[in-house]
Amino acid sequence: MRSPSWMPGVLVAAAAALLAWLLHLALPVLPMLTIAVALGMVVGQIPATQRLLDGVLKPGIAQASRRLLRLGIVLLGLKLSLVDILGLGWETILAIVLIVVITFTGTLLLGRLLRLPGTQPLLIAAGFSICGASAIGAMSAVARSKDEDTATPVALVTLCGTLAIAVLPALRYPLGLDDEQFGLWVGLSVHDVGQVVATAQIAGSVALASAVVVKLTRVLTLAPMVAIVGLVERARDRRGAAAPVGAPETATPQGKRPPIVPLFIVGFLAAVLLRTLVPLPDAVLTGADVLQNALLAAALFGLGTSIRFARLARTGWRALIVGLASWALVALISLAAVGLLTAGS
Repeated sequence: MRSPSWMPGVLVAAAAALLAWLLHLALPVLPMLTIAVALGMVVGQIPATQRLLDGVLKPGIAQASRRLLRLGIVLLGLKLSLVDILGLGWETILAIVLIVVITFTGTLLLGRLLRLPGTQPLLIAAGFSICGASAIGAMSAVARSKDEDTATPVALVTLCGTLAIAVLPALRYPLGLDDEQFGLWVGLSVHDVGQVVATAQIAGSVALASAVVVKLTRVLTLAPMVAIVGLVERARDRRGAAAPVGAPETATPQGKRPPIVPLFIVGFLAAVLLRTLVPLPDAVLTGADVLQNALLAAALFGLGTSIRFARLARTGWRALIVGLASWALVALISLAAVGLLTAGS
């Protein structure tokens, strides 16, 4: 029996996820998902592997980049409990929402001002304001983004998130932040969950616990933001508008009307409610966490392979400016919020 056309690419992505895990065990300071993207970027530059990626591996890599990413996002919901989120207090929850909205809006406007192609402004805005590559994958589904529009934002959040692991701890003492304040700052400003853990754990368990809860609360804003973009996309389709959200006005329609809330986002919310309402055994949560990391690592390896440095060097400098500006914006706003939230302590 002939194997499905997608099998070789999926197997390669799975092998890359395993290698990323092994490298993470050897270098715990580097998040597994960051390593996975980096591996994909390296493989994508080699002429011999480029031919394979554009040939026999292409169907499977595409499946990994889309379907495995969405399954990983669903499982991400099992990390979130509404009880833990409500325990932050209304002031912190309000600060998280405002930071997401301000960073998202500012990045989107800057991306459009610099005329980034396709849906790159939207995807960079989502990645930097919400939860890194997971948010990029979710937004790319509802905005009907092309693979080349998705690859550059993933590379940027990986770059800036990796820089944060070194830069934020170096600024902790000059800024006079205690453990809890540092954890808040990391949770409010760093992109992917793995990068948050790698950055906050340097300051100890208090900082880590604070950072993870705040970060996962940011993740919860993914669902309403995706729903809003879905509504805007549908409105544009009804008006016969040419451009998807965040794209130049010269873009062309990309097919059928997008869902307001994609099915995998519904699954993500269902997983959050399950974690909140049902006392799941630790073994189940641990297994789900391992599977989620494996799925996202395979997906991010696939996305990383679509990045071509030569093409990025010619066209990507504007995207780099937007990414760095967004990283600085979220870091500064988050630092100001930490000062306000802990002023009385």
